[in-house]
Amino acid sequence: MKIDRLVSIIMVLLNCEKMSATKLANMFEVSPRTIYRDIEVIEKAGIPIFTTTGSEGGIGILSEFKLDKNFFTRSDIQTILMGLSSVSTALSSKEMIGTLEKVKNLLPEKQVIEANQITIDLTTWMGNKSLLSLIEQIKQSLKESHLLQFSYCNNNGVISNRKVEPYQLVLKETHWYLQAYCLEKQDFRIFKLFRISNLVINTTSFIPRAFSPKSLDGGEWINHKLIPIKLLVDASLYEKMMEICGEEQIKPFGENKFLVNFMFIPDDYGYNMLLGFGPKCECVGPIEIRAELINRIEELALCYR
Repeated sequence: MKIDRLVSIIMVLLNCEKMSATKLANMFEVSPRTIYRDIEVIEKAGIPIFTTTGSEGGIGILSEFKLDKNFFTRSDIQTILMGLSSVSTALSSKEMIGTLEKVKNLLPEKQVIEANQITIDLTTWMGNKSLLSLIEQIKQSLKESHLLQFSYCNNNGVISNRKVEPYQLVLKETHWYLQAYCLEKQDFRIFKLFRISNLVINTTSFIPRAFSPKSLDGGEWINHKLIPIKLLVDASLYEKMMEICGEEQIKPFGENKFLVNFMFIPDDYGYNMLLGFGPKCECVGPIEIRAELINRIEELALCYR
């Protein structure tokens, strides 16, 4: 949209002494003529623009108008850029240009930091490569307050057709969620994006209703299910167990082994997690958890006999 480009141009010019119309045109994938029209609009908005001609000429904003940058340190900006990098796959290239320029413009004079010095990549090696397209469609719907229609696959593999009012996109750990009001259920619901297919933006717009995001901390379903178990794990799993349980819950046991006090959820998710560690992890108690693991291992073995 034009307004997005205008804001981004302002941020770019605030971050440099001046820049040629040709460079700005290439950056935003428009013609130099469009850039000059945009500059006229920016000037009419009261931002003091100057232009110079010649080989060293360009377009700039008077220095008196620029922000005092001493409030932010290099460390502050690096922290912000780390956060931006973690969601960069959800932003288009044009959005990233404007956002990164806004952030870098906060740096004190003569300090330089590259946005790619630290990168957080939450994308999977394999999996749903159409996620970015899905996110872009939902973002468009959020911006325009249009209904969304899609097919949704629940935990049991049952597919239903949904029509929803979208309210919020959420990145939790490595998964994206949509908070929306489901017209079928007449209530707010949370939808996991990888379970959504056949997404269509409906031409019907809606008037946003009062919205309070549902908690995604898992407390309402995790806390009451957690039970303590003991695991005997190989030394190669030490780092993983430390990440999950904390170092204080891990004690050495013999050579290259550790005993771990592990808070466990006795459902498919929990059992699949333990089985995913393979022979490097053994549940030594309580006995009922161990027995259920044996049953699941035997059922799995039957599939391959």
